[in-house]
Amino acid sequence: MRQFLVVGHDAPTEPSFSLDDIAGGAGRLDVLCRCVNAAFFLSHDLREEVKVHLVLSDEYTVSFDGADLRRLNPDERSTAALIRGALEEKQEAIGHQPVETSPGVSLYRMGVEATFDRVARDATVVQLHEDGEPLPEVEPPEDPLFVLSDHHDFAAAEAELLAENADQRVRVGPELLHADHTITVAHNYLDTEGYERY
Repeated sequence: MRQFLVVGHDAPTEPSFSLDDIAGGAGRLDVLCRCVNAAFFLSHDLREEVKVHLVLSDEYTVSFDGADLRRLNPDERSTAALIRGALEEKQEAIGHQPVETSPGVSLYRMGVEATFDRVARDATVVQLHEDGEPLPEVEPPEDPLFVLSDHHDFAAAEAELLAENADQRVRVGPELLHADHTITVAHNYLDTEGYERY
């Protein structure tokens, strides 16, 4: 199982945003939507052994499970619609009990730390960071949980959480990449068993 936890610092927590303005009026929700699409889409197929957890402004988490995912299309607008649909049902998420809002999509009333604790239990935690070890020098982990941030750096508490709990800290290349591109590189690294098999 491959998991990606993406921290959305400016992400909306209300479903009132317009699907026609997810890059401006929805707190750069477009960045998170691109991460979801990069994590799941192959050419004419979806990766079923993937889970993505989007933390929205440290209040809610929308989790996507590739094994059950439906209605996800390769465009940012339809992904944003699934997130908005999840937020429309947030009152049904009680405590840490999620509400499934669409097949393969669940909303949790959890911020960064609680989400991290939930998804990191049986995973190798990999922080994707520009100051990490070069990816080709790191053995491909089993059941990785890649943790990355949106267009902002990790907040101090988030960085401390990762410093204390990350099993690996890696960088995917010499240039800084967008979060969604970083996910694509991470997939390629794992698909090729550390660039050993093509």
